[in-house]
Amino acid sequence: MRIDIITGFPKILEQPLNESIIKMGRRKAAVDIHIHDLRDFTTDRHRTIDDYPYGGGPGMVLKIEPFYRALKKIFETQDVAKAHIVLPSPRGRTLTQSVVTELSIKEHLVFLCGHYKGIDERIHEFFKIDEISIGDYILSSGEVATLVMIDAMVRLLPGVIKDINSAWTDSFSDDLLDVPYYTRPEEFEGKKVPPVLLSGNHQKIAEWRQKMREKITRQRRPDLYEKYLKSIK
Repeated sequence: MRIDIITGFPKILEQPLNESIIKMGRRKAAVDIHIHDLRDFTTDRHRTIDDYPYGGGPGMVLKIEPFYRALKKIFETQDVAKAHIVLPSPRGRTLTQSVVTELSIKEHLVFLCGHYKGIDERIHEFFKIDEISIGDYILSSGEVATLVMIDAMVRLLPGVIKDINSAWTDSFSDDLLDVPYYTRPEEFEGKKVPPVLLSGNHQKIAEWRQKMREKITRQRRPDLYEKYLKSIK
């Protein structure tokens, strides 16, 4: 997978994209990530990427020209027909595990990182853009939301995680939250690991884990539990 990120604040991205799972994905050539500084696509001596909104009001708006030039530059060497352009936005569809899975099988993703009040709306008239929201709250920049999506996707790419079953059994993989996990020591300050996990009986362990997933989801996310019940009917 190739990922291009267009941003006015590349330093927000640089370190996180070179740590942990994402670093592993890059090292294994499962993902090829390119960061494009929006200011490199400006033409004035101040490298201006924002301006006041037409119609007045508080805040600033990211200008269309540098985004347009950056996308055109990317598509000089990449096939625009194979690219999926993503804009983190509170107006977009909600990011879920199924959306993450959908994005993880794309050949080429391009992220547009918004800031301030957003990007000049006319960018949508030149390119097909998928707006995605990571939740009902506002961040200071699209870079953080972009990192969330990339982290969620890269771990699903073939070869990145040694045991892919670990990723596919995480919370939200089937509308249920994940089970509690325990490791050594077996007892700590009088608190013991559930005996079934020490039994060696894989069938009973699987049954216990399924019951715990249902119990925790029912208690903590009844909305998800209702969705799960509908899916198994």
